[in-house]
Amino acid sequence: MCRVIAISNQKGGVGKTTTTVNLGIGLARQGKKVLLIDADPQGSLTASLGYVEPDEIGTTLATIMMAIINEKEFEITDGILHHKENVDLLPANIELSALEVTMGNVMSRELIMKEYIEAVRTEYDYILIDCMPSLGLMTINALVAADSVLIPVQAAYLPVKGLQQLIHTIAMVKKRLNRQLVFEGILLTMVDFRTNYAKDVAGKVREAYGEKIEIFDTVIPMSVKAAETSAEGVSIFSHCLNGKVAKAYETIAKEVLGNEE
Repeated sequence: MCRVIAISNQKGGVGKTTTTVNLGIGLARQGKKVLLIDADPQGSLTASLGYVEPDEIGTTLATIMMAIINEKEFEITDGILHHKENVDLLPANIELSALEVTMGNVMSRELIMKEYIEAVRTEYDYILIDCMPSLGLMTINALVAADSVLIPVQAAYLPVKGLQQLIHTIAMVKKRLNRQLVFEGILLTMVDFRTNYAKDVAGKVREAYGEKIEIFDTVIPMSVKAAETSAEGVSIFSHCLNGKVAKAYETIAKEVLGNEE
């Protein structure tokens, strides 16, 4: 039974792409078959996995979604790239921006990505969607297609302040478009527990949301090593297997597997 997890936060720079890569590869290291979908026109996930020129890729998420809009046939393997760390990737590039504008006039426009995911989910144990930093139509598509949503939040004041709007949007999608959508949880990222500030922010998140939404026990520590992985096109497991960030993402992957059970 495949689980589809949207990794979403309208605030940029909170660790969405890093989490998508390392959670996905962490699940693959546990023997799961994983597809990562880049749903951001910036192509950050695509670039982070070593495809440094996303705009030169011929078949992307935009290609597939446009085929669905135009009712053209496609193979479920179209556009899939295979990464050496045993995950598959459906890439994205700037074409996704133009598609989002086009979708404004499409009937059932919130369901386009869901149609694709329903076609491929029989091939995978997990599908992770790296959402763009906005609450626009592409993110709504991801939330409609997902079984759950994981929210990475940087342990800082402004990212935490934006949580309320995101949670409201998720609640509206659940009410109107995807009754089965649940919270996978809030994941605190870039946490520097040497500072009282990070401890205070982490405490406020748990106080404000802990009763309603699962908050992962494990947090992702601040680390230069994690930032370096994107330039190398690999996960933290390949870059620094015994480091604290790799250990954290390994634990998060096990927590997600535990949520399944």
